[in-house]
Amino acid sequence: MGLKRRLNVFLQTRHALGFGGAREILRYVGPGLLVTVGFIDPGNWAANVAAGAEYGYRLLWMVTLSTIMLILLQHNAAHLGIATGLCLSEAASRHLRPWVARAVLGSAMLAAVSTALAELLGGAIALRMLFGIPLKLGAALVLAVVLYILLSNSYRRIERLIIGFVSLIGLSFLFELGHVRVEWLDAARGWVLPSFPHGAIALIMSVLGAVVMPHNLFLHSEVIQSRQWQLERPEVIERQMRYEFVDTLFSMVVGWAINSAMVLVAAAVFFRHGVQVTELEQAEQMLRPLLGHAAAVVFAVALLLAGLASSVTAGMAGGSILAGMFDEPYSMQDMHTRAGVWFTLVGAFIAILFVANPFQGLLVSQMLLSVQLPITIFLQIRLTSSERVMGRFRNSRADSIGLWAVGAVVSALNLLLLWSVLTGGG
Repeated sequence: MGLKRRLNVFLQTRHALGFGGAREILRYVGPGLLVTVGFIDPGNWAANVAAGAEYGYRLLWMVTLSTIMLILLQHNAAHLGIATGLCLSEAASRHLRPWVARAVLGSAMLAAVSTALAELLGGAIALRMLFGIPLKLGAALVLAVVLYILLSNSYRRIERLIIGFVSLIGLSFLFELGHVRVEWLDAARGWVLPSFPHGAIALIMSVLGAVVMPHNLFLHSEVIQSRQWQLERPEVIERQMRYEFVDTLFSMVVGWAINSAMVLVAAAVFFRHGVQVTELEQAEQMLRPLLGHAAAVVFAVALLLAGLASSVTAGMAGGSILAGMFDEPYSMQDMHTRAGVWFTLVGAFIAILFVANPFQGLLVSQMLLSVQLPITIFLQIRLTSSERVMGRFRNSRADSIGLWAVGAVVSALNLLLLWSVLTGGG
C-alpha cells in the first residue's frame, strides 16, 4: 500500500470512527516511542551539541532530512514485521543466501555494539556530572542497571518504562528552551535550507548516524512482529499498518522536536557566546553560569535517562539480531537472544575501557553507524520489495522509489565523508 493511499485511508478511518477511533489508535502507540529513544541517545546529544555550538542553526536541516528518511525506513521495517511475523534479522536469515545473511547481520551486530558504546558512555558521563563517579565505574553501574531491566522485564513493561523516559527527556528540553533566547528566523531557515560549512561533513554524518540508526530498524521490526498480526485476516493487517504509521509518524516527530531542541539550546548558548564544546561535561558546566544551576542539573538528569533508556533498546536490538541469525525470535528465555544482549552491552563496555576521549568516542560511534547504515537499508528494501517475502503487502512503486532515494542519499553522504577523509577537507 503506497504512502499516499495509507494517509488517505487513515483520514477516512479517522472521520468514520471519530473519538472511538482515536482511542483505538492510542492502544497501538508504543513501538514507535520505544524506537524513538534510540535517536535521542547520548550519541545524538554529542552530535547535536557539537553541531549547534560550532555552526549555530546551519545544520538543523540535517535533523529534518534524517527524520523524514527515518519515518520512511522505520515504517517500512514495521511493515515487514506486521506482514510476515518476522523481524529484519529473521527475514534475512530465511530469505538470503547464508553467507550473505551472516555478513550483513554480522556488520549489524558490530553497529549495535557501537551504538551501545555511546549509550553506556553517555550514562556514565551523566553520573560523573551528577555525583563525580569515575567514568569507567559509571559505565559499569549503567551496564548493571540495564542488564537488570532487560533480564527482569517484559516487552510491555519496557515499553511503559521507555515512554516515561522519553516524556521526561522531552520535558527537560522544554525547560531548557524556556531559559534561552532562540533566533527563530535563523532556526526556520536552518531547518529547511541545506548547508555544508567547511569542515562540517564529519559532523553532518554524525548527526545522520545519530538519527537514522541501523539497530533501530532491526528493533522496530522485532517489537512489532512480537504482536503476531500476520495471523489475522488481510483487512486486519491493513488496519494495523495504518495504526502503525500513525504511531511511527507521531514518535518520529517527537524525536525530531527533541533533537532540534538540543541544537537550538547549543546554538543559543554556546555558538552565541563563541564557546566550542569538546565534551558534554563542558556543556553542563557552561550551562550553569549562563542559565543557572537548575538548567545544568536538568541537562545531566536528562542525559542519564537517555543513556539508560537507549542502552536498553541497544541491548534488545543486539539480542534480536543474533537470535535472528539462528532464525529465532527475540526472547530472553532463548540462549541466542541472551548471548546477543550480553555481547552487545559487555562488548561496548570493554570498548569504553579503551576510549581516551569520551566526547570524540561518542561522535565517532555515530559516524560509524552512518557507514553501516546503507547495508541495512538495502537489505530492508530487498526484503520488503519481494513478493516471496511480503506477499500482497510488498512495497508499492512509490514506496520503493522513496526507499531507494533514501539509500542513495545515505550512500552519497558516505562517499562525501570518504572524500573528505582522503583529501583532508570537509
